[in-house]
Amino acid sequence: MAVQNISESVYVGMCLKIGTPQQVASRRDIVDIAEMLNNNEMLNKPFTVMLSGSQREGFRLSGSDRDVMYWPNNHRVIWDFSQCQFYITQEHALILCDSSESPPGFTLLWLPLEITNSRVASACVRMNGMLYISSSKYRQVTCSLVLPGSSLHGPCGSGSYGELEYDHAHCFVSDFWPPSASSWIGRCHSWPPPHVVNDIIRNGCHFVAIGHKLGNHTDNEWRISFSQAEYKLVCSMNHTQFLTYGLLKLFLKEIINEGLRDEDKLLCSYHMKTTVFWAIQQNVLPRWCPQNLLVGFWVCFKLLLKWVYEGVCPNFFILENNMFLSNIYGEAQKTLFTRLYRLYENGLALLLHSPSISSYITNVLCNPRLTICTDEHTLISEVEVDEDIFREVYENDSIRTLVTMDKHRCEKYLHTVEQLLGLPLTQYHIVMLQKLTATILQCTAFILHSMYTYTGSNKQLYIVDNVACRLVKLSAKFGFVSDMLYIAMYYYKTFRYRDALSVIDITKVKLAQPYLMYWRRVDRERYIEAVGGQSLSTKMRQTVALDIKLDSKMFYINQLIPEQQSSNQNNMVILHIPPLVLLYMLELLCSRHVDTMRAQRALDDLQVLVHHDQGQLVPVELRDISWEILGICQQISGDLQAALYSYQQSLRQYPFHKIQTATRQRIQDLHL
Repeated sequence: MAVQNISESVYVGMCLKIGTPQQVASRRDIVDIAEMLNNNEMLNKPFTVMLSGSQREGFRLSGSDRDVMYWPNNHRVIWDFSQCQFYITQEHALILCDSSESPPGFTLLWLPLEITNSRVASACVRMNGMLYISSSKYRQVTCSLVLPGSSLHGPCGSGSYGELEYDHAHCFVSDFWPPSASSWIGRCHSWPPPHVVNDIIRNGCHFVAIGHKLGNHTDNEWRISFSQAEYKLVCSMNHTQFLTYGLLKLFLKEIINEGLRDEDKLLCSYHMKTTVFWAIQQNVLPRWCPQNLLVGFWVCFKLLLKWVYEGVCPNFFILENNMFLSNIYGEAQKTLFTRLYRLYENGLALLLHSPSISSYITNVLCNPRLTICTDEHTLISEVEVDEDIFREVYENDSIRTLVTMDKHRCEKYLHTVEQLLGLPLTQYHIVMLQKLTATILQCTAFILHSMYTYTGSNKQLYIVDNVACRLVKLSAKFGFVSDMLYIAMYYYKTFRYRDALSVIDITKVKLAQPYLMYWRRVDRERYIEAVGGQSLSTKMRQTVALDIKLDSKMFYINQLIPEQQSSNQNNMVILHIPPLVLLYMLELLCSRHVDTMRAQRALDDLQVLVHHDQGQLVPVELRDISWEILGICQQISGDLQAALYSYQQSLRQYPFHKIQTATRQRIQDLHL
């Protein structure tokens, strides 16, 4: 009974740390629908992009990388020539697998015909008179393709974007299931269910640019990746199984690898995932439920210990692929086994060394009669769930960086949204599509304005302006409360200063409401009074404000062009501006033309906000741009000494936006 109580308590702790079933489902749905829009065939994109790894699976653990896979849409990998019949060779360049000399789970990629794609061609090598795509050369060619400045890390181009670390893997796709993994299908008696198995097989696999360290062709081999299949398996887990996987990830990070240098960390998260897959499929625990969470963890730990002892970690899909072969053997294997066995001897008490969950164990040990409630609706409030959902919506709205000033692409995105609305959608799908629609409309309005401003035709300009104006107004009916500022920006850009100030007045009232949610700043009682139990769509439109995104290639406010250019030169594609900071800037810029006293008040309000906010309305990571905007406004108003101080403060902040080039130029231009 004590173990069950502790299990339930740890289950609660893991829900709070990793997420409830609802939170995890919302994260997955939001990412899925955003990708369905971005990768839709109507858009005729050269590459498909897929978030993978723990972020895709629904984890939001601090310090985890954002893993993204890219593959060309006009290339397909086949396993034998009979599969050529399914393709039109004018549309798809076919690549043939040659696994005859490669270890299990790896293959060479052979090009039967010369290829026209210069990127692929530059990564080719000749072996035995035939042309193969070299994985090492392909890594080098594609490393900095998405974000310049990336460095090689395994099969990926790695780096950081702001505070977020990323791994970008450029790979190839096959629509067919690997013959070497055919035995996996026969193992799926109890898990995963048949419809999941069929879905996995139907979606084939990928090939990532890394060879086996002990293979005959290390520099040229490719690893077969089951990333898409693994995501579907994780989604088919129940929540206890998912939290067991999460607990193993924490166990690895906070206990097994704690204090070790990177080169000494032999086990990785993928090994933990593999143990959970095997434990579930082998049915070693008849009932995965909150009361059995620690039993499930212990079963997985014992399986891992057995693998380390034997030096064999069988890949879940290709049994013959021993994932320990290249690094866990000899002295390293003995050292790791000794380390793990010492932990094993401690029993479940070993988890007391985990900062994330130790308190949930000691709570029960100190209060044996403690009653634990594992109902997710009791564990976490409606407000906390909403905070999580709207953060996901904000972070997965990347449309403005994809339209690249292309009106026709905006039209295609809108048509794609229309298509997606015909699918069976969850509430999370709907709210994400709603925000994406708002963003597409905003982008279209500003693109139209930039296209027709200098045509010389007043009539045409009037018509286009009328359309753009309606689009940006319509966008505010779909997006966040803060999206009204795009209307104000459009009015300012088209010299309608009084109209802009009217919108600013309305927005100011909305942003001052006691129930407003801005990130995690919200009066929970007022929020529930205002919109408790209502749809996410309603909540988003009426009670949520988030930072304004300005694409670095699309100019909204002329006074911010240097910052956008500086940011863009340093591979930052978006400026994120706190809504109140932008509101006061726009108020000052517009008021200068119609009401100088109001302009001074706006400057005073902005100064108080930037100087005295404690991270409530100006997030710490956005202080660089906030001080910069204050300096710009002070310079415009003629207070050059104050502007100098603000620019200097901007340089002292964490350089989230990488705008230092613009800041230093502004300091030079003050001529003080």
